[in-house]
Amino acid sequence: MAPTDGPRRAAVLGKPVAHSLSPVLHRAAFAALGLTGWTYERVEIGAEELPGFVDGLGPEWVGLSVTMPGKRRALEYAVEVTPRAAAVGAANTLVRRAEGWLADCTDVDGVTGALSYAGGYQPAEGDQAVVLGAGGTAAAAVVGLAALGVSTVSLVVREPARAEETVDAAKRAGLDVSVLRWSEVDFADLADRTAVLVTTVPPDAVLPHVAELARIGSVLDVIYHPWPTPLAEAVSSRGGRLATGLDMLLHQAFGQAEHFTGRPAPRAQMRAALREASGNILPLPIS
Repeated sequence: MAPTDGPRRAAVLGKPVAHSLSPVLHRAAFAALGLTGWTYERVEIGAEELPGFVDGLGPEWVGLSVTMPGKRRALEYAVEVTPRAAAVGAANTLVRRAEGWLADCTDVDGVTGALSYAGGYQPAEGDQAVVLGAGGTAAAAVVGLAALGVSTVSLVVREPARAEETVDAAKRAGLDVSVLRWSEVDFADLADRTAVLVTTVPPDAVLPHVAELARIGSVLDVIYHPWPTPLAEAVSSRGGRLATGLDMLLHQAFGQAEHFTGRPAPRAQMRAALREASGNILPLPIS
């Protein structure tokens, strides 16, 4: 359990990091929990600088959120790694422990929470999932899909040779995974066989296939700026269920807040703070 007997510090590390909304979420959590004097800041830092920075932190530091490009380096740095972080192959969270730093990947919670609440996804036996793209977010997505009970996933990518890390993450999570070359995919047929879609690629890449992909029952579009994306508009117009990157951001922050404070996350207050900071553009359901 995190110490609460005095001021403590936490931060988000990344490069660039000025746009991060993590301070909004965690400051709201600290305030709601009455943790007077606790602070949360942004620190612009690259992957190679991360170990030296963390080595220099004093005992008042309870934890760190880690965004790109440092997630894989954070995993390597830690002395203890959660099973899901090991499965993803990256960590978005470092938590101080007596013996060193623990690495976790609450991005998995981001995927499961976004799909369950905003996306309305209710897994059924034999469900087929599709993930567009194979970057770092895709690796967390496949592990999250496995946590929801999905057993089969197809990765649709421009170049299959570049999907190796995400394929490995899917296999570590116990998924039956296939890789499809984007230029060879029949998107209409794929959509008809798909129960849940996660897209991690830019909106322009999806644009030619929006009509087909919008038919899928549950969609997570990790893009939330600019909003709405063409896919989001198409899903909404047909009355479909849509989760977004803001939903992911919210749900991944709950686990981080609990790591940092040792207390249940004040979900309603964190949600309210994120909605206000993002202009109330999305409902961000939590129940």
